[in-house]
Amino acid sequence: MTAPALQTALRACAAGLCPLEAAVDLLIAHAWLLDRSDFRDRFVHHGISITDGITDMAEIDWAAAINALDIGELPCSGGERRILRLAASLASGIAVDLRDATTGLDHRNIDRLVNAILHASGQRPQHDHP
Repeated sequence: MTAPALQTALRACAAGLCPLEAAVDLLIAHAWLLDRSDFRDRFVHHGISITDGITDMAEIDWAAAINALDIGELPCSGGERRILRLAASLASGIAVDLRDATTGLDHRNIDRLVNAILHASGQRPQHDHP
């Protein structure tokens, strides 16, 4: 599946669930995980919409991804680790230490996080960063 197709499938699966939409958009904006085959092959599950039978859908197994991160099976930088933890918390309620998760994020990722939090709360951010 191409990157744009994967993004569309993830958004289709999250549609209507603001926290899940926010988490998916945060990962898409950050981009690094969805570009990694080791992440996609292990933690992204694909299917077809049961509503129309044709729409590609994809979901992330957030708990399994965080577990792999915790036991060292998903190597990544500190910033990547933080974004994944924050997205997983928004998507599925996995606990995150905000002090640890936000310390060290650059301005661009802080903006992405603020937009994700606004989105998760049902508000649309005033501006989005690519």
